[in-house]
Amino acid sequence: MGQLPSPLHPARTRRGGRVRRRLATAAAALALSAGLTAAGPHASAAGPAATGPHASAAGLTQVTGFGSNPGNLSMYTHVPDGLPAGAPLVVALHGCTQSASDYHAGSGWPRIADRDGFALVFPQTTGANNANSCFNWFDPADSARDRGEALSIRQMVDKAVALYGSDTGRVYITGLSAGGGMTANMLAAYPDVFAGGAVASGLPASCATTLTAAYTCMYSPPDRTPAQWGALVRSAAPAGTSAWPRVAVWQGTADTTVAPANAAELRDQWTDVWGVGQTPSRTAALGGGTTLDEYDDPSGRPAVRVYTVAGMAHGLAVDPGSGADQCGTAGTYYLDTICSSHHTALFWGLDREGDGGDPGTLPAPTGLALAGTTDTTATLSWGAVSGAAAYEVHRDGTRTGTTTSTSHTDTGLATGTTYTYTVAAVDAAGVPGPVSSPVTATTTGHTPACHTASNYAHTVAGRAHQSGGHTYAAGSGQAMGLWNTFTTRTLKETSPGYHVVADAGCPA
Repeated sequence: MGQLPSPLHPARTRRGGRVRRRLATAAAALALSAGLTAAGPHASAAGPAATGPHASAAGLTQVTGFGSNPGNLSMYTHVPDGLPAGAPLVVALHGCTQSASDYHAGSGWPRIADRDGFALVFPQTTGANNANSCFNWFDPADSARDRGEALSIRQMVDKAVALYGSDTGRVYITGLSAGGGMTANMLAAYPDVFAGGAVASGLPASCATTLTAAYTCMYSPPDRTPAQWGALVRSAAPAGTSAWPRVAVWQGTADTTVAPANAAELRDQWTDVWGVGQTPSRTAALGGGTTLDEYDDPSGRPAVRVYTVAGMAHGLAVDPGSGADQCGTAGTYYLDTICSSHHTALFWGLDREGDGGDPGTLPAPTGLALAGTTDTTATLSWGAVSGAAAYEVHRDGTRTGTTTSTSHTDTGLATGTTYTYTVAAVDAAGVPGPVSSPVTATTTGHTPACHTASNYAHTVAGRAHQSGGHTYAAGSGQAMGLWNTFTTRTLKETSPGYHVVADAGCPA
């Protein structure tokens, strides 16, 4: 179960028994010298856990005949009973020395799928592909669009859609460690397939294409600019791509296998792809010592989220228990902190009415009203619903809090920013009903202002700065093009001194 224990273990045989890449002994020595080959509690003491297809575990079913399968992978699924057509689909990639069965048992995703109503696909690699059963995230022959393992995973998505009637507009992918590195590459290669992704203790897309570079990425990732990281994604995607997946990044601060700096590089990569800056739109404190930084798209909806878990080592954040926000089984590389699968599902909107789960029987709350705002908070109140055990508060379509009272104060907001809120009543079984009519709240403080001018004029006015003949927006650092009087751009000052490019439209 050790993730990336030999992250990239190049010694792999497949496709007619051909030995690919470098010598197994040399790679094994590297892994052992780094202390990364210890198997987790679900792995065999004799070697990697995932050396071949496993018998179907409870709730886990093997699916065959899903395509040409050039990556030599196995497909397993978990499908809640009575799942209707049109439900979302989540692909979950295990880490090194793990298997589909292991990840199904430890990650917490099955509980979230049963609760919110969506299908799960668990791809599985083997020791025949990689000596430590890692997905080959570092090898373009397996991680580029329509090649090797990447194509096999894409074919699994097609098979699941055909079998379960999944909504092709709500397909998501997540992975741990080597699975996280492959997740980032899949998001880059198939932005037309995946609406969102979550990279847990993983690495940026196209961080490595060789064995040496893979170890460099793990321990000391390249300090590329956001534009350089973003260019790697854009070059991996189909030409002309303009819609991108929403990306969550999970990282522990005490991870010595995949350096925490990888989370910052992932943030830089995907915020650049989205055309937003690297300064958080807001920051919030969650349970388990977790800090959440959100980076909004131009419409004000989070495009990238970074979850930093203080003191957590290498692994997936889980929180065993029966609470609404708990999931997973603690063990080696399944670390008892916070249920990352739950929070990722919230980010993707899988908990919302109409997104795969049946709404509860309680009616929507009435009388939702704004009680007041400050620079960083909004206080709401609403009428009580008979039989409600709690209430869920949604900000811009994503659940932001749960309370047993009929009021709630949302914190950590940006100044001078408008948010939309709804509330749903939760019954005794923990199932939320339909959401209320929305109400908007605008925090006090700075009022956004728009300015259209040449890049030269923007720099003179202090709304941008120039470096090397190019112009960058003040605050967000977004690239604006050449520094001259001929290039005209529109900037929106969303908070004092913080400007974003808003050429597509800039209502004040």
